[in-house]
Amino acid sequence: MGTQKETQEEGVNLQLMEDKEKGGYKNSVHHEDGEGSPLNTEDYDPHMHRNVPHPTTNIETLIHILKGSLGTGILAMPEAFANSGYVSGFINTLIIGALCTYCLHILVRTQYIICKRNRLPILTFPASMQIALEQGPKSLRPYARASALIVDTFLIIYQLGICCVYIVFVATNIKQLVDYYWMELDVKIHMLIILMPLIGLNCIRNLKLLAPFSSFANVITFVGLGLILTYILDDIPGPSARDAIGPIGKFPLFFGTVLFALEAVGVVIAVENNMKTPKNFGGYFGVLNIGMFVITILYAIIGFLGYLKFGNDAKGSITLNISQTDITAQAITIIFAVAIFISYGLQCYVPVEIIWNQYLLKRFENSPKKLMWEFITRIVVVIITFLLAVAIPRLGLFISLFGALCLSALGLAFPCIMEICVLWPNDLGPWRYVLIRDILLIVFGVIGLVAGTYTSVRDIILSFM
Repeated sequence: MGTQKETQEEGVNLQLMEDKEKGGYKNSVHHEDGEGSPLNTEDYDPHMHRNVPHPTTNIETLIHILKGSLGTGILAMPEAFANSGYVSGFINTLIIGALCTYCLHILVRTQYIICKRNRLPILTFPASMQIALEQGPKSLRPYARASALIVDTFLIIYQLGICCVYIVFVATNIKQLVDYYWMELDVKIHMLIILMPLIGLNCIRNLKLLAPFSSFANVITFVGLGLILTYILDDIPGPSARDAIGPIGKFPLFFGTVLFALEAVGVVIAVENNMKTPKNFGGYFGVLNIGMFVITILYAIIGFLGYLKFGNDAKGSITLNISQTDITAQAITIIFAVAIFISYGLQCYVPVEIIWNQYLLKRFENSPKKLMWEFITRIVVVIITFLLAVAIPRLGLFISLFGALCLSALGLAFPCIMEICVLWPNDLGPWRYVLIRDILLIVFGVIGLVAGTYTSVRDIILSFM
């Protein structure tokens, strides 16, 4: 078990792969006919067997969840409401928030059942997906290995997309101030200037060390939101001046933006896996519900009031709508530029963990230069996000695209597929209502993915013409 402990310290994914190779699933309550049931497993509590090198407290976990979601997405909410109308936007933000939270509960609960059934202390999202399909309906088992790669790919694309958005956001807001006080420079120059500090931030190797940075970012984010509300409420038009219901053709853009803003599935799984007391994560008044409730309400309020203030002129970030001649507006710009810059480290943690632990670590496990190669990986990831940000500096459309493309699958469809497999065939409830509910959520996610991605890509192409 000494080897397993060492690999846990390097990352969850490699440990799970070694467990499987050593026969770690041999105690699984699994039958070839797919009739394994979470109710028939041995008395094994995965939470009691976790060995996390740097566990986070409930407060630290809540801070990470808030910081993982209170990013550029909340500042894009007025533009999202401009695509939906204030009535449709407010109601649908609450609905999407509830759906996201519910599907996150499905994901965490399903992972727990898989861990309990297979006597494993901890699982990543891709590993959970693979095991769920391996032990689910026979028709899905051939796709089990591919499913882990698909989840990894979506997670990496989404998290790198967030990092790209963050680079564009920080550089654009710095440009506003520099243009006003000094001279006009291309936004790409500002991206290049912040590149080295971002590399330094991404070289912080564990979440516990990032917690103080997240705490500071959360504090200044709430200060910034307070200042924004003060600015927005000053001489705000009434609802009669705006559209209650927006054009149906723009709703996919609203959906993608809100999903991007609300759904932090990669961060949620990472922080839950690193909790000191993971049992406090779920439940009616658990860390997840408290965090998502606060986030959803804030998003709905900012979107509603921001749309009333700016109308159809709302841009990809509120900070781009406010005049930089005002001291308060300049303070808002600085606050959010600093907060989003800090948040880059947390968002980049997820793709680095996947790329390094799952695909690269086994190649350098016995190398004396292992640490050097890890830092090279971290630097390369930052450079990739920098190059993508330079290539497509369209903030609002970037947000909508990655929300629709990745989170419709990661946040809605995949957790439901996992739950169907884990509960198949005897634990799907009376009249198989769980199966029906999950299928409806999967269909909703697929429609959102197709419609949102198509609309976002179309508008990105048109924006370059």
